[in-house]
Amino acid sequence: MNMKGVRQLTKLANGPKSKTHEPMSVDVAAIRELAELLTETGLTEIEIEQGGQRLRVSRQASPLVHTVPGPAAGAQAEPATSAPEPAPNRREGHAPGTITSPMVGTVYVAPQPGAPPFVKVGDAVKEGDTLLIVEAMKTMNPILAPRSGTVSEICVRDAEPVEFGQALLILS
Repeated sequence: MNMKGVRQLTKLANGPKSKTHEPMSVDVAAIRELAELLTETGLTEIEIEQGGQRLRVSRQASPLVHTVPGPAAGAQAEPATSAPEPAPNRREGHAPGTITSPMVGTVYVAPQPGAPPFVKVGDAVKEGDTLLIVEAMKTMNPILAPRSGTVSEICVRDAEPVEFGQALLILS
């Protein structure tokens, strides 16, 4: 988005200037435009401010989960003559239950330095529990458990840079 677009959004957010100190009315069109901008850019939060009035739109990032579907119930097993399946290669593919990074950033295993980690290997987690945080552009994005399970492996270290799609941890 160019500066002209930002100025237009700012005008939408603030509406016409008023000399009285009336509360700002909600500009639904501006909120929709900012929400579209969040989707287009992959950001989780955007805020504009002008003349003491501020408009902030944010959304919770949903974790990306890469799972490999297993055989359907009642499906026939492969013949014993087939070659054994190789162990998953962390660089080429992911094991079932792998939680991957939804963005490039820095991963944190605890809410703050010196605090206990969100999860450890062997911990049982419920759907929606915070597993890690990925910081991107000074925004802390919680990585939530997409389902209940047990943490079987943590694939990253605290304050380590991560890439989009990189394995963060594995839930079994």
